[in-house]
Amino acid sequence: MSTPAAAFTPEAALDALEEDIVLGRLHPRQRLTEDELMARFGLKRHAVRSVLASLELMGAVQRKRHVGAEVRAFQAAEVVELYALRELLETRAAGQIPLPAPPQALEALIGIQREHDAAVSAGDARGVFRSNQRFHRALFGLTRNPVLEQAIEEYARRTHPIRFGTLAQPAYRERARQEHWAMIEALRSGDRAALVDICARHLLPSRDAYLAAERARHGLAA
Repeated sequence: MSTPAAAFTPEAALDALEEDIVLGRLHPRQRLTEDELMARFGLKRHAVRSVLASLELMGAVQRKRHVGAEVRAFQAAEVVELYALRELLETRAAGQIPLPAPPQALEALIGIQREHDAAVSAGDARGVFRSNQRFHRALFGLTRNPVLEQAIEEYARRTHPIRFGTLAQPAYRERARQEHWAMIEALRSGDRAALVDICARHLLPSRDAYLAAERARHGLAA
């Protein structure tokens, strides 16, 4: 790759690599070399190493001695356990949100969701990813439980390398869009059972797509 006209900040490089992993531009087990990243982002070696260390802390890459870094790949059991924990955290949060949600909070969520709608309609994968993050941050922020919010965000990030199989698919984006509106309606009507159920089902497509891809890679039947 050619050197960019202006160097990225380490934070911008981290965001770009995070998006590449989530959107499937970088695949599980794909190597990330320091020299390539230095050329791509116009960063010094120590800054690239800092970015890779941050990605490793997020659970998005693994660094191996004498090999460098590679995008994290998960065993099937790890995927199942991660998503079981995410379901536990997110349904617990859905059970704690005061219902019905205040009109001001609903309007904020609706505003974010309209951005998500526009990104889905435009086929803007990056916009879908970022507006989806903002939606869920605002949704679970309604718990007013910072510890639970932080845990949800941390484990959502740890599944970034798992999600590429669905975020790239228009059918999944549309399903997620519709489920967001169903969450908003449950918040408006005070239907806690529906909110908890939708939050649980919302997690399943990315888990199942990754597991199916791994079975196919190993030549196993579903």
